[in-house]
Amino acid sequence: MTEPMTESPIETPSFNDFNLPEKLNIALHNMGYETPTPVQQKAIPLATSGHDILASAQTGTGKTGAFSVPMIAHLMNKPGSTALILTPTRELAMQIQVVVDDMIKKAPMLKSVLLIGGESMPKQTQKLQSRPRIIIGTPGRINDHLRSAVFLNKVDFVVFDEADRMLDMGFSIQLDEILKFVPSNRQTLMFSATFAPAILKFARTYLNDPQRVEIEPDKKSADNIDHKIVKVDSSYKYETLLEELKKREGSIIIFAKTKVGTDKLAQKLKKDGFKVNAIHGDLHQHKRKRVLENFRDSKYRILVATDVAARGLDVPHIEHVINYDLPQNPEDYVHRIGRTARAGAQGHALCLLTPHDRDIWERIQRLIGFEGGDNQFQGKAKPKKKGSGGKGGFGKNKRPFNKRFRVKGKPEGGDDNRGGERSGKKPHRKGSGKPKPSGEGRSEQPKERRGEGKVVAKKSSGKPSGKPHGKPSGKPAGKPSGNKKSFTKKPSGKPKSKPAKKD
Repeated sequence: MTEPMTESPIETPSFNDFNLPEKLNIALHNMGYETPTPVQQKAIPLATSGHDILASAQTGTGKTGAFSVPMIAHLMNKPGSTALILTPTRELAMQIQVVVDDMIKKAPMLKSVLLIGGESMPKQTQKLQSRPRIIIGTPGRINDHLRSAVFLNKVDFVVFDEADRMLDMGFSIQLDEILKFVPSNRQTLMFSATFAPAILKFARTYLNDPQRVEIEPDKKSADNIDHKIVKVDSSYKYETLLEELKKREGSIIIFAKTKVGTDKLAQKLKKDGFKVNAIHGDLHQHKRKRVLENFRDSKYRILVATDVAARGLDVPHIEHVINYDLPQNPEDYVHRIGRTARAGAQGHALCLLTPHDRDIWERIQRLIGFEGGDNQFQGKAKPKKKGSGGKGGFGKNKRPFNKRFRVKGKPEGGDDNRGGERSGKKPHRKGSGKPKPSGEGRSEQPKERRGEGKVVAKKSSGKPSGKPHGKPSGKPAGKPSGNKKSFTKKPSGKPKSKPAKKD
């Protein structure tokens, strides 16, 4: 693998200098493509020369054009060839198809097909039978089609877009299976937000002596994004969000951690009078598509989303990105804030940080370099409830988060209720001590042990657990007394039947 390139092999002011097919040049001109972006200036000449490429570029840098332009030029010059584009999400695949279809308007011999989940398999199969030369899709759905059809035998141009995200989502097995059906004599372009070790290992396996293109250091954020954090106690998190929303104008996307949390947050905002909708992976494809179209058309101002929308969502009028919950992976933060400040516009990013966000926030800071200078985050802690503590834990030379942020006897508030687990000890729960009599003289019901998925009866100690109400039986709890026929039910110390294991 060659060393990272520091300069473009061809300094070009326009797409005409790439020696592209005339029909493609006309389409690019009609689309408003005039001056290539840095990633396009570096990647297009290398790709049109036949090199494999490993490129690192952040969102909003024009990387879709960086691989679509040389791909279409390749297909126009080789009538019998086919191209395959793999993406991690449906939304990104749909966005790419829109761009590609605009580029091939002047080339009727080229057709594209979209293979994504949530759409009819038979309809997609019917489209495959028309032999499209550009196949765009997600690994899971393409792998599904390969079980019943062979349609990748003429592919000689492969694109992995957002390769790091595909690996993070666990698509490595599907990618391995798909590439078994693709001829080894092919050209491969791989685009990723970072050069993570997993990406480099994947590239060594499937790329042939790739040219490495790095547009900007991984630790730099967009200069035209105004960053802000607000340190807040979990119990004041939603109220802080409301205050921030009232201060802001324009379209807003709010990122939450879970699908359930996304729906709940959207419902609460609706009740408080905001025009809002939600999107996540559990929505049917037609619903997801309608939600995005309505947001693009400004039919509502706020979109609450999981990370499914962090990549591939291209809505130019998004002015604010609010991280209600931080992502699990620092790289996903880069893609979240990339939803704003598109095409050189000014954008704003806000993070609501609670005490248990400290570790992941430090990892994000190390990745994107928000330390010192103009990017030094300034935030004020919201007032805490009595007993919940004061400031603590953000920034340099400050004490780490400690017990002042915890409430004894119950986990910290918020969406994930993880308080108390950060110390390594299980949170205190009511009834965790010795069993108490129920008040009706019955023995305690068997409890389900966490993580085992079945009911395990507690062993009797041979002595009653306490003074039961009513007439004592004179025998330990859980054992029948007197005539067995007097029992209409099995003793409660033993389970009636073995329940099904948990998923």
